[in-house]
Amino acid sequence: MTVKREYKIEIYADARMVWYALWDDVHYRKWTSAFNEGSYAKTDDWKEGSTVHFLNPEGNGMFSIITENKSFQKMTFTHKGEIKNFIEQPVNEKSAEWVNGIESYTLTEQNGMTNLLVEANLPEDFVEFTDQTFPVALRILKESAENFCIIVQTTVNAPADVVWEKWNNPDNVIGWNFASDDWHCPKATNDLRIGGKFSYRMEAKDGSMGFDFEGEYRTIATNQLIEYVMADNRHVKIHFEGEGSSTAITIAFGPETLNSYDLQRDGWQSILNNFKKYVEENM
Repeated sequence: MTVKREYKIEIYADARMVWYALWDDVHYRKWTSAFNEGSYAKTDDWKEGSTVHFLNPEGNGMFSIITENKSFQKMTFTHKGEIKNFIEQPVNEKSAEWVNGIESYTLTEQNGMTNLLVEANLPEDFVEFTDQTFPVALRILKESAENFCIIVQTTVNAPADVVWEKWNNPDNVIGWNFASDDWHCPKATNDLRIGGKFSYRMEAKDGSMGFDFEGEYRTIATNQLIEYVMADNRHVKIHFEGEGSSTAITIAFGPETLNSYDLQRDGWQSILNNFKKYVEENM
């Protein structure tokens, strides 16, 4: 037997930002940590009709079908069963109580504010836990959406001092600062100090288009952190977390309005992936 529960929150951000804060992988992991630290979802890009695995770090959780996906408006899941050790389990007497239960997320935007309504059919013995944790999860979500940034990450198999040098030395920048092989970075200048500026020229190799990527530094902590403001006043924060012979890089940047968030994320991620490849091939 299941019990229907509702959870609501007002978020001072447009529905698009709330949607990405809900379903973008990095942001999803943030708000679902309220239920279980390390929670994540394995999904075919949240496509309607596809199966999602909702998992904890040990590979346990549940699997569901996305029965509705109206971008920036509504996402609905129909839960289908348990997962143990990353394997979908057949329905048993206990899981039969909640299988085919519905969980939906509805976004209603008005004047730049979004009301989020979560409706869920829960097993009776899960209601108390969910009533305690879902409000916490939604507060985390609200913080992410109201201060929304796009986040990309990678881990480079090189120590932090090597990564720092290849990230900031203009002679190295021209070797990696492009998203695909049909682009290049023919010129780079970098005055690495607070108040200093950088300028990286990015061009299509066929000469059909190009632009200057520029910014001014606000924070510099060698081998650890860079913060800068781009020419259009968007902020970027780059964390370098070295541990022995590897360095994790996390970039958080404010989105622009001309291109989709997916396109912006994928473009920055491609450049970051190219940097990883460049460093590891030029040790």
